[in-house]
Amino acid sequence: MKKYKVGIIGATGMVGQRFVSLLSNHPWFELTTVAASSRSAGKTYEDAVSGRWAMPSPIPESVKQLVMKNAETDISAITGAVDFVFSAVDMKKEVIKALEEAYAKAECPVISNNSAHRWTPDVPMVVPELNPQHIAVIGSQRKRLGTARGFIAVKSNCSIQSYVPALHPLKDEFGLTKILACTYQAISGASKTFEQWPEMLDNVIPYIPGEEEKSEREPLKIWGKIENGNIVTATSPLITSQCLRVAASDGHMAAVFASFAKKPTIDEIKARWASFKGRAQELNLPSAPKQFLHYFEDDNRPQTKLDRMLENGMAISVGRLREDTQYDYKFVSLSHNTLRGAAGGGVLMAELLCAEGYI
Repeated sequence: MKKYKVGIIGATGMVGQRFVSLLSNHPWFELTTVAASSRSAGKTYEDAVSGRWAMPSPIPESVKQLVMKNAETDISAITGAVDFVFSAVDMKKEVIKALEEAYAKAECPVISNNSAHRWTPDVPMVVPELNPQHIAVIGSQRKRLGTARGFIAVKSNCSIQSYVPALHPLKDEFGLTKILACTYQAISGASKTFEQWPEMLDNVIPYIPGEEEKSEREPLKIWGKIENGNIVTATSPLITSQCLRVAASDGHMAAVFASFAKKPTIDEIKARWASFKGRAQELNLPSAPKQFLHYFEDDNRPQTKLDRMLENGMAISVGRLREDTQYDYKFVSLSHNTLRGAAGGGVLMAELLCAEGYI
């Protein structure tokens, strides 16, 4: 098949680098354009990331000599060369909102890793296995923007993908009423390595700016519904969270407590986890895990180092399901924060949008 030509704006940061790595051998997408700030513009990609390439694999040969463009001033050249862009820019939120809208108005679809548009009512925030129906709101967004092709779609915060997927298959049938989630988040979520952040070695920091609000609010948008051209957030379940930074390179783990209107049995929960498939699996998208939710019977699993790369880092690992004294049940779950939680989730969303005819 003819490949889609794609660009990355914000290609030099950690999430941008992860996009570069994931796209190097993608069966549908060909990376042809890379852009970042004015500091990088005009350099080759190899020179622009010299000394700060943080991926485990080398820079793809096909990307090394691509000449960096300026993400803010070269919009016309970038949008004219690609079918869509991934956005992973590091700017103030209002600047990102305006920049992504400028790309969309230039008739270029934007698949964004950023939080700037997550609460724009007609911008879908999609986890392909959980709420693919929300992409239908793109029609309303295009009317607002006055575009035929251009739109913005965003992925959710990396922290919620460590626990919301495990709760999703239980929500409707059993009436999920309240959630407590404590997340233990890797340093790559702050775009850091241990070399760049030695203070994190042998350490835990009990505060990550903005994460608890995102963890409590964003699931309700994912579980919301489209009304009159906007996504209306759900009003339940009740969610509270705490988010801690821990000394792991990659992988966000969550300790989850949940209660239900109709309490399921442990066997019913495990059966729904084992059988759950989403639209990504139905379409057999290239980046989709074959088994989305993996349950471990061993009490010592999942472990960040052992299980974060399950199914190329795109599956969710779950374990330690048991009854609780305050809530109905508790369990732990794990996701790879820069794969499923960031760039990989963005690539999977782009695959969904292509397969469903939106790109």
